[in-house]
Amino acid sequence: MQQNVARLKLLDEVIQRLGESPVVTLFGARQVGKTTLARQVQERVGSATVFDLESPAGRAALDRTPELALRDCEGLVVIDEVQRMPSLFEILRPICDDPKRRANFLLLGSASPALVRGISESLAGRTQFIAVPGFSLGEVGGEEQDRLWLRGSFPRSFLAGSSESALRWLESFRRTIVERDIPGLGLRIPAATLERYWSLLAHWHGQVWNAAELGRAMGASPATANRYRDIFVGTYMIRILQPWFENLGKRQVKAPKVYFRDSGMLHQFLGIGDMRALREHPRYGASWEGFALEQVLSMHGDADAYFWSTQRGAELDLLLLRRGKRWGFEFKCTDAPATTKSMRIALEDLRLDRLWVVYPGRAAYPMGERIDALPLRDIGGIDLLKA
Repeated sequence: MQQNVARLKLLDEVIQRLGESPVVTLFGARQVGKTTLARQVQERVGSATVFDLESPAGRAALDRTPELALRDCEGLVVIDEVQRMPSLFEILRPICDDPKRRANFLLLGSASPALVRGISESLAGRTQFIAVPGFSLGEVGGEEQDRLWLRGSFPRSFLAGSSESALRWLESFRRTIVERDIPGLGLRIPAATLERYWSLLAHWHGQVWNAAELGRAMGASPATANRYRDIFVGTYMIRILQPWFENLGKRQVKAPKVYFRDSGMLHQFLGIGDMRALREHPRYGASWEGFALEQVLSMHGDADAYFWSTQRGAELDLLLLRRGKRWGFEFKCTDAPATTKSMRIALEDLRLDRLWVVYPGRAAYPMGERIDALPLRDIGGIDLLKA
């Protein structure tokens, strides 16, 4: 059993960006390994000044005279859990613009820039953002596919000594999010309310969003349902996949889809503790769809990513636009996927350059013109910028 996972590609990217920009901001869910990654960066570049804003000492060091404390720093400066002091973004702007600046700043945050007001405006043109996901299949190896799918991509869950230990960690993490992290962002919502809403979202995983219906289930308004959804999106627990629509002469779905970003967290909510229970669960196919979707986006980026669906049932799970080309992905949890009418419609109506049907097996094979079956473990082998 693996005890650690090398993330050299991600580490190299952070080092490169630090050489290009005064500030590099790492964003991602709590416990995905941002702090570990920052320590590895420190080992590469030498000593660093570290402010951990989760600790009283770290906050105290920047509370009274943050500009003086940061302006005098040299070399690498790491500020962990930066969303706890959003005022720092405004303070960093003149420091970054100072031609006598002697430091580069590595900011680590567990809430999206959209949820932390001011970061995009204050540091526009001064920071590069890097999304830090949990472990990917490319990092842990194809032989660990089922384990990664079942336990999810959080390092402590994936590396736990048993599936039971992983579930216990996920349950504790879940409570931390609603009882501490979300209130820490200044959002005053009862933890029990957030917990219930999050549980409802687990049963909405992979479906088209309907705020009115979810609001009714909660006894709340559609606006409240949207607001709570956006909080979980902003803390990287939930992904919203936007619809693609164009003038095709067909009625197309224009509401987004909602997914749990982490399959292990989804399974914790659904009470799934092992692969047998997963295979027997009614949400088996939806779980695979979300897991495979995250792996593709982790490898190939989530910019210009959409799904497509018509009112008559034709659909495409994922559409990626890259350099003027259109790449389609369908996620099928079956031993031997075959072409469908829906795939052929998507291929022609969307003018896809290629459609890959991503499944859990081991063999890649052609399914038709511009349609190929592709094992998920081989997803890193395709280059969408050159294909």
